Amino acid sequence: MSTKTARISGLRPTKSEVRKLVNVMTAIAWAILGIGVVLCLINLNHFSDKNVGLMVGIGFLVGSVHIYVIGTAIGLVHARLNDSSTNVNADNHYQP
Repeated sequence: MSTKTARISGLRPTKSEVRKLVNVMTAIAWAILGIGVVLCLINLNHFSDKNVGLMVGIGFLVGSVHIYVIGTAIGLVHARLNDSSTNVNADNHYQP
């Protein structure tokens, strides 16, 4: 038996695909933030850790921040990856 290997190094997401992902994650984060604010305001009358609606609302608030940060980090990492690969390609093709 032999194993076949395949290289996928040439398969990288394009700039527009990553931009779409970042925009979708930002929209989802804002929607979840809105849901969290509504849940917190509706269940604010009994401010306790036994108030499940309030706790779920706070969880939505925290989760929305995490989703936004992850989406932003994906965009920044991809931008830096593109910048570094562009600089490497420019250095390799420089001929005085």
